[in-house]
Amino acid sequence: MSHQHVVYMDNNATTQVAPEVVAAMLPYFGELYGNPSSMHAFGGQVAAKVDQARQQVADLLGASPEEIVFTACGTESDNTAIMSALASQPDKRHIVTTRVEHPAVLNTCEGLASQGYEVTFLKVDRQGNLDLEALAEAVREDTALVSIMWANNETGVIFPVEDIAEICAAKGVLFHTDAVQAVGKLPINLGASAISMLAMSGHKLHAPKGIGILYIKKGTPFVPFVKGGHQEHGRRAGTENVPYIIGLGAACELAGRHLEEENTRVKGLRDRLEQGLLAVEATMVNGDPDRRLPNTSSVSFEYVEGESILLHMSDLGICASSGSACTSGSLEPSHVLRAMGVPFTAAHGSIRFSLSIYNTDQDVDHVLEHMPDIIAKLRIMSPFWQRYQKEECVTPGYVVP
Repeated sequence: MSHQHVVYMDNNATTQVAPEVVAAMLPYFGELYGNPSSMHAFGGQVAAKVDQARQQVADLLGASPEEIVFTACGTESDNTAIMSALASQPDKRHIVTTRVEHPAVLNTCEGLASQGYEVTFLKVDRQGNLDLEALAEAVREDTALVSIMWANNETGVIFPVEDIAEICAAKGVLFHTDAVQAVGKLPINLGASAISMLAMSGHKLHAPKGIGILYIKKGTPFVPFVKGGHQEHGRRAGTENVPYIIGLGAACELAGRHLEEENTRVKGLRDRLEQGLLAVEATMVNGDPDRRLPNTSSVSFEYVEGESILLHMSDLGICASSGSACTSGSLEPSHVLRAMGVPFTAAHGSIRFSLSIYNTDQDVDHVLEHMPDIIAKLRIMSPFWQRYQKEECVTPGYVVP
């Protein structure tokens, strides 16, 4: 693949580091190597740049810079929020979350359940949406935290987190959201929100891997997860990862500039890609068509395996992800699609396309040129497809109702 053109549509997995971000980071690998915690001016100039990056992140989120804590990744931020909520309220041992969360939240909550905490896992409907009445009923007096993602990483379905935060605030319960997929794609104004804590990750918005933040609303009780030195005002120990912090700040500034493009041009590319793929027989789009991230499309090609589709796509330089766990050695399809009730024959053949500002019309053309042949070739070998052809029981090119 190194010698062929790559069509990269796997941006919900990770993104290209923007050239402007690389340029902003480079001096901090070389001449500006001081420790921002040092008392001397050489370190002080670095501390000033860390403060600037913190402000850039806060500006994108509509937050105050003192509410931003730098971490190593979104997973650390999620874990910190959950464990802090429990540690700061030891008399409360109940958590509410959903069945479609990222493993950073889902596996953490399942682990806590095995330790004696009680966890309510809310269901979603066929389009991936939550029932807010069921959520409100699930919150109890002993609920320490409600943790629900802003947007799903597989389907792009957006949850009404501002409304959820208000429900939680009215009941006196902390609310945390994993916003890793939402930041940079949706307008966010935390200053006008009741959200208690928010996690984000740099590598999903053209910053490098290995840097994230946890937003902690003023007045939210907090107990550090990583303990040690005084960094981040005592909220996250460890010498600051200066180059990556600088990079995240630059990426957040760029994301603010490109927010309109994400919701117009990129969305237009996604929609054209989707409509072209739906022309393939027995194909469906997963998730609420009206409440999704502008860059994300989860498409199921029935009666074929997602892993096989990806391998054929890769041979043609097309990068995407499977909604199936086949690549990890499991025969079970994605937990998200299972929770949504997507049919077995469709869940196994799901592909997630996730675009960015670097994608072009030519990229979409390339995918649409090759995908019908890939699916046709694989279906010839599928006994399920042969059975379908005999029964002719599925409507070609439909969107999930």
